[in-house]
Amino acid sequence: MSIPPRKLSLENALRLTLDAEPWLSCDDCFEQVDRYVERVMAGGPVGMPALRAHLVGCAACAEEARSLVLLVAADDGVDPAPSLRRLTAP
Repeated sequence: MSIPPRKLSLENALRLTLDAEPWLSCDDCFEQVDRYVERVMAGGPVGMPALRAHLVGCAACAEEARSLVLLVAADDGVDPAPSLRRLTAP
C-alpha cells in the first residue's frame, strides 16, 4: 500500500521561506504570548517583532495566540475580529 504524495500549498511554501529573524523559540513565544495578546487587543502599537515573526511561521503558536484572543474577547464581551486581524499584521 502506497501513500499518495501530498501537494505543497502556496501558503505553506511561503511559510517555509519566511525570514525567521529575529528568531524566537516556541518556549520563548509561550512565555511572551500573553503580553503580546494584551497589546494586540489594546489597539495601540504592538512591537515585539520576534514574537510576531514566530507567529507567522509557527502554526501551533499562532493557534495558541488566536485561542487566547478569543478567550479574552469572550471574557471582556468584545468582538475578537479586529484583534484576530492584528495578530500577525505587519
